[in-house]
Amino acid sequence: MIRIGMVNYINVAPIYEVWKEQTFPRDWQVVEAQPSRLNILLAEDQIDMGFVSSYAYAIHPERYQILADLSISATGPVGSVFLFSQVAPEQLDNKLVRLTGQSDTSIRLVKIILEEFYGVRPRYEVGEVYNNQDTGDRASAVLAIGDDALRLNVEQRYPVQLDLGETWHRATGLPFVFSVCAIREAFLAEHPQTARQVRQALVDCREEGARRMGEICDRVARRIPMDCEACSSYLMGIQHDLSPIKIQALERFFQYLMDRGEAPAGVLPLKIFS
Repeated sequence: MIRIGMVNYINVAPIYEVWKEQTFPRDWQVVEAQPSRLNILLAEDQIDMGFVSSYAYAIHPERYQILADLSISATGPVGSVFLFSQVAPEQLDNKLVRLTGQSDTSIRLVKIILEEFYGVRPRYEVGEVYNNQDTGDRASAVLAIGDDALRLNVEQRYPVQLDLGETWHRATGLPFVFSVCAIREAFLAEHPQTARQVRQALVDCREEGARRMGEICDRVARRIPMDCEACSSYLMGIQHDLSPIKIQALERFFQYLMDRGEAPAGVLPLKIFS
């Protein structure tokens, strides 16, 4: 059996909606979860491969390889990873920023953006970022990702909405890779052919999903809810490949993590499995 982790946000719909229509071997088991949960499942050997936070690979490079040509990434605005704030980012020094617990990568990215790019040092806490309706909320800003970010964007609760993919691209000139498809070294050593078959199936689903984007948008937009045109615009900005420039972008992100003491030196060079 191979246990495959799949993010349960609509940002993987161009792959996953097609995947669910296919007939695969019965021992290909899919496990749906939030990115942070998939990170834990992979680390605890409860799944064998899957779409996990880029940060999950960065802190355990000795345990994983990255599957070639698969990611959740964006070149410019990503549309679903936002810092929603009551004030401009430059004014967040010593202010409280509440962080979603759903993505380890986005937490590190927002800290890099605020501290390295804007030169401010906020206070951070992890907590609920969408359902907290308390008008006396102490947080000046919240980091939200995935479907929560899409809902907050539609609802326009905050005057400042900083798209982290766009901010990273403006500062570095590079895409940002939020998630990679990682596989456990131990599984790969025993089942390389199965790993290749699953990787190819995911790539095939991605390519078919791109051709059927209108249909897929119509299918998933109601989950937010958002209109089909907005959903299409969002999903067209999400990319699922891992081109050479995206590998370069991963390396830049990991270099920041190493410089900040948040990843081991062994994270580079990257290990790519094809």
